[in-house]
Amino acid sequence: MNPAARAPLITIASGPLSVDIAAAAGGRVAQIRYGGAEWLIGDSEQNAAPIAWGSYPMLPWAGRIRHGRFDFRGHRHQLPLDHGDHAIHGVGYKMPWQVGQISPQHAELSLELPCDARWPLGGTARQRLEVGDDRLRMELSVTAGAHAMPVVIGWHPWFRKPERIEFTPTQAYPRDPEGIATLPLVPPPPGPWDDCFINRDPVIIHRGGQAVRLTSDCTHWVVYDELDAATCVEPQSGPPDGFNLGPTQLAPGATSSAWFVMEWM
Repeated sequence: MNPAARAPLITIASGPLSVDIAAAAGGRVAQIRYGGAEWLIGDSEQNAAPIAWGSYPMLPWAGRIRHGRFDFRGHRHQLPLDHGDHAIHGVGYKMPWQVGQISPQHAELSLELPCDARWPLGGTARQRLEVGDDRLRMELSVTAGAHAMPVVIGWHPWFRKPERIEFTPTQAYPRDPEGIATLPLVPPPPGPWDDCFINRDPVIIHRGGQAVRLTSDCTHWVVYDELDAATCVEPQSGPPDGFNLGPTQLAPGATSSAWFVMEWM
């Protein structure tokens, strides 16, 4: 088991819903239980690889950055390659987050982003997680520090394999031979998927007689359902390789934020 995953968990709960937060293990949600049923892949089920369990924040980029390279304001940057020939999912899910205010129903976390080879431009990140009887709301933000920076943020939940999902995207990013999202947009392809879609409607996941409705102010959703044990449904503020496809640009001190709600029906 990952030592960070053994650190004390923060549990927030309301009625039938409880959420375990592993601040030391990338500020992630370690498990969600509704009516006693577990919804996420746990750390021991994926050999504790940081990329493959729970539900974690992706920042300051989401998905792959092709060959770890991007140009920003006249400078070429090289990120460490940690997923084959590419850099994936940012740095937040690998770092311990600081715990701020907590109550029985909410928790706030923060993170100072590095300004080194892992990520050259610094900044800070914040999360707020809050539960009601049937609802988990997550808010995520990144604020630039002294340097301007590109940013794409999102969430990567590893749901236990559902029997069915309701998903009606309007467009998709085609993938090239390296598996990287490209333009122009195309109609959604048939599954199975490891693709980024444009989607503005709720996504509904059915499993074990329960159903959870996913909504977000993000319009980009990655769905990865090629595995037998899990399906990932990931709202993001932009596409994979977003730094090269046109990211949000933050001036020093500016903030980019998003929200993601899971609601049991």
